Order: sequence, then structure tokens, then C-alpha cells
Amino acid sequence: MNITGIITAIVIGAIIGALGRLLLPGRQPIGVILTVIVGIVAAIIGTAIAQSVGVDTTAGIDWIELVFQVGLAMIGVSIVAALRARRKHRKVER
Repeated sequence: MNITGIITAIVIGAIIGALGRLLLPGRQPIGVILTVIVGIVAAIIGTAIAQSVGVDTTAGIDWIELVFQVGLAMIGVSIVAALRARRKHRKVER
């Protein structure tokens, strides 16, 4: 993987993570870096799932693949937000 691939993964991860976070109702207490990381992971896993169920790769935007990626980003952001909220709640109790 070259520097262009890494930068592309970060940019796409940021977009996927932001879309996932935007579509979730309520406030998510996670930062930008965690949102980008969740987006990158969701993009990779979403692509793998889309390919495994037979979604064809096209020259343009793969909308079905994008739905998988954003859906996984929503799940990932909600899990990370819940874990961060629980961790913050435990600190307050002590």
C-alpha cells in the first residue's frame, strides 16, 4: 500500500464514519479520530461483505456496498459510543 492508498483510506473512512454518525439519532460522545477509525474498519468490512454476497464492483459508486459500509459504521459508532459512555460513567462512580 502506497501513501496515496493510505490517504484515500483515511478520507473514505472519514466520510463513511461521518455518515454513520450523522444517521444515528442522539449525541455520540466520541471524537473525530475514533469516528475515522470506525469508518475505515466499516469500509473494509462492508466491502468484504458486499463482495461475499455477490455485489459487483462497478466503475462508479457502488451504492449497495456503500449501504453496507454506512450501516456497519452506524453499528460501530453506536458500540464505541456506548463503551465510552459506560467507561465515563464508571469514572464518575469512583
